[in-house]
Amino acid sequence: MPTAILGPYTRTILTSAIIAAALMFSFTYARVNVHIELMPFFEWMETTWFGYIGKTWGGAFATIQAGHLVGLGVLGGCVLVSDGRLLGLILTDVPHRTIVDRADTVFFWALVVLLATGIFMACGVAMKIYYLPVYWYKMLALGAGMLFHYFVRRPLLVHDLESINPMILKSTAIASILVWFLVAATGRWIGFSG
Repeated sequence: MPTAILGPYTRTILTSAIIAAALMFSFTYARVNVHIELMPFFEWMETTWFGYIGKTWGGAFATIQAGHLVGLGVLGGCVLVSDGRLLGLILTDVPHRTIVDRADTVFFWALVVLLATGIFMACGVAMKIYYLPVYWYKMLALGAGMLFHYFVRRPLLVHDLESINPMILKSTAIASILVWFLVAATGRWIGFSG
């Protein structure tokens, strides 16, 4: 098996390599060609039913945007509660496993809400965000956050938490907080850029 060469950290190494490759790609001129090839897709997004509603009904767009922000707030709360517990800063009287499992369930549904409302909002302003470089950085940060959560953090926390080196747990918690803060910060930056 080719992945056996990487040892017990196969998912972590592969996810880190994908994130590094995406970061390197985002800073090269190769992304310009991909960027140009995506223009017809963004033009099509504005012609969809979601795009029509988002462009013509400001109240609908604002309501969906509020749902998006609530989803982001709930997701951020899950990250802070779960990772705060891993860091030993909050809820120290509750077992790790209880906090991690319950927060992960809520995290999943918050991410679903975030993605669904984000797609609706993107359809309404597709050509505007197409030309915003910060939008592409947000998508890169969101992809990195989801990869990190589902291919590094979650598989690590499936194991008995007492058997994991405390430094690895703390490093994972800090990395998780930072990557989701980056997602929120770039999202907010989109609001200031438009």
